[in-house]
Amino acid sequence: MNAKNIHRATVLNIRREFLVCLFLVIVPLLVYGRTGNHEFIDFDDDLYVTQNHHVQAGLTPDSIAWAFTTTSIANWHPLTWLSHMLDIQLYGLNPGSHHLTNVLFHIANTLLLFLILTRMTGALWQSAFVAVLFALHPLHVESVAWISERKDVLSTFFWMLTMWSYIRYVERPGVKRYLLILLFFILGLMVKPMLVTLPPSFSLFLVWEKIPFIVLAAAVSVVAFLVQRSGGAVGSLEIFPIHYRIMNALVSYVSYIGKMIWPFNLAFLYPYPGKLPWWHVSGAFLLLLSISLLSIRNVRRFPWFAVGWLWYLGTLVPVIGLVQIGSQAMADRYTYVPLIGLFIMIAWGIPEIFKRWRYKKEGLVTITAVLLSFFTVTTWFQVRYWENSIPLYEHALDITADNYVAHNNLGAVLQKQGRLTEAVEQYREALGIRSDYADAHNNLGIALAEKGRKAEAIDHYLEALRINPLYAKVYNNLGNVLLGEGKTEEAIRHYSEALRIDSDYSEAHYNLGIVLYGQGKFDEAINHYMEALRIYPGYAEAHNNLGAALAQQGRTAEAIVHFSEALQIKPDFAVAQNNIQELSAARDKIDDAVTEILEALRINPQDPSLYFKLGNLYKWKGELDKAIDCYEKMLLIQPGSVRALTSLAIAYAIKGKYDKALSLLKKTIRLQPDNADAYYFISGIHARQENMEDSIYWLKIAVEKGFDNWDLLKTDKNFVNIRGSLYYKKIILVH
Repeated sequence: MNAKNIHRATVLNIRREFLVCLFLVIVPLLVYGRTGNHEFIDFDDDLYVTQNHHVQAGLTPDSIAWAFTTTSIANWHPLTWLSHMLDIQLYGLNPGSHHLTNVLFHIANTLLLFLILTRMTGALWQSAFVAVLFALHPLHVESVAWISERKDVLSTFFWMLTMWSYIRYVERPGVKRYLLILLFFILGLMVKPMLVTLPPSFSLFLVWEKIPFIVLAAAVSVVAFLVQRSGGAVGSLEIFPIHYRIMNALVSYVSYIGKMIWPFNLAFLYPYPGKLPWWHVSGAFLLLLSISLLSIRNVRRFPWFAVGWLWYLGTLVPVIGLVQIGSQAMADRYTYVPLIGLFIMIAWGIPEIFKRWRYKKEGLVTITAVLLSFFTVTTWFQVRYWENSIPLYEHALDITADNYVAHNNLGAVLQKQGRLTEAVEQYREALGIRSDYADAHNNLGIALAEKGRKAEAIDHYLEALRINPLYAKVYNNLGNVLLGEGKTEEAIRHYSEALRIDSDYSEAHYNLGIVLYGQGKFDEAINHYMEALRIYPGYAEAHNNLGAALAQQGRTAEAIVHFSEALQIKPDFAVAQNNIQELSAARDKIDDAVTEILEALRINPQDPSLYFKLGNLYKWKGELDKAIDCYEKMLLIQPGSVRALTSLAIAYAIKGKYDKALSLLKKTIRLQPDNADAYYFISGIHARQENMEDSIYWLKIAVEKGFDNWDLLKTDKNFVNIRGSLYYKKIILVH
């Protein structure tokens, strides 16, 4: 082949690779793009994002330090935490944008997989086929459409970068290239320990070159096990005997293959089955053994078969259940990387089967089109179950048996919606399946307490503690019931026990502060309120109560700061409004507070919370320009701060600069689409401008999003112009 022909072939290959890459971006984006309208779900998303105060702080020095030191949720994965913090920094609590991050990582992983296989094998179409299956297979929906599974897509991103760097190192060895492999490998381990199975795949490495990777993998494996065991995630041998685990592992290996071929009846959780029928286990063992022997026997003739099979077997080892993590028998998310091995076997195996067929090309095109159409459609439908918690849990209950976790989780969602009777039914269903399920006892206790059945609630709390004596939330909930019955000392004992178990439990600190304040122990109450706010700075009630305790000690200036903070977080907080009005006559105290904060800013000019506090005080004093300047400085440090945006919008609205205020509030909605207060403020601004139609439109949305402060709406002077409208009269009459 002459140089000209070589050039043409090279250009053609580049064009083909580009078109494949374009396809691998567009199609997954179309299939998963609908997640941009999905919500957070109540299964781990609260722990990772929506109720995690460290994550919601964004990328601050304190939150970054926490990410590297915490073993929360029985894991050490600092880069996972940092990725969620970055999302908060960029998007606030807009779930669609968090979903989009997952989708983008999935697309990046798909592209890297295609480029790696093409570089390693030179087989463009087989590599493309593997990548498309990876991009579109329904078993991968859980990893992509579940925000909490960011660790799957992010760790795989570093996995792929490690492999890419390894290829470049093999092509031209050097210290820098070797260190780059090591860097990506370390970053991947800091996202998810799943990468411990990667070093054995570096078959071309010399033994000494593998040593750092093997040592790191071993160290992270030990750390992961210890952290998960200390966090209660590792099941004991009493609950999950070793022979049950081996049986479940063998059957799971085969079940994943079955779900790969026929991807239906996929659930977010498959309950652990216990002892399996002997013929299930025997059949699975014989099938796995047969395929393994076949791959070894034909390793020279069909190397792709052995590579794919060993990849599948090896990468599943950490999550196959020999070390039981959680209560599930298996999980779709565990197949995110392992299925690549099976896809390799299919991509190289089908052409081998049809190599002597006269219509090989037409046959391969037809098979490819059918498979991709099938997987695209099934993935499209599977994605819809992850829209929010209710369809996810109901689908799991439809297709699995004895799924006590799904019953409990569905009950929790129904309870949040105020559907207590239905929630109680779901909790009882869960306990009917597993009577020693502490979470269901706790949740049932909460529901019964809300229904006024306190004696029954206490019984369930005590049963939850019998099952799990280290359940901090139950001690707190039991303390609440006892306090309501006037048993103060018992309540204190239970709150203290909750804090002994979990010293960072903000609600228990707050509740204990309330009891101590009622006993006149203001110093101790202040300490607990401050701890609650250290853990959760957005705790409006803790700010208000801390202000009250400080006022009792004559620390008026500090009290005003905290009342003001409470009002910034909850502008309709009537108790805080009354408290600050009682103190506001002491204008010199406000000036003292301003002086204190200015001094603190001189020492630490990059603390956004100080600018926020100072802005609140200036606004209360009526010095709006200074307040605006403070909020804008805070936004320079924390561009995605919703409370700063809202406060700045309110300040502009007071000054009559409605366009700026509306622009800021709409930015708030983009960050937090369910922020009912933002819609309410927009409605109020339109009402002040006598735009009745627009005001009613935004007020309707506020009500739909959960606004329910009818006393505020009745007295809010901003709505004078629309009080004659039918909609306003209707909602006021109803409420």
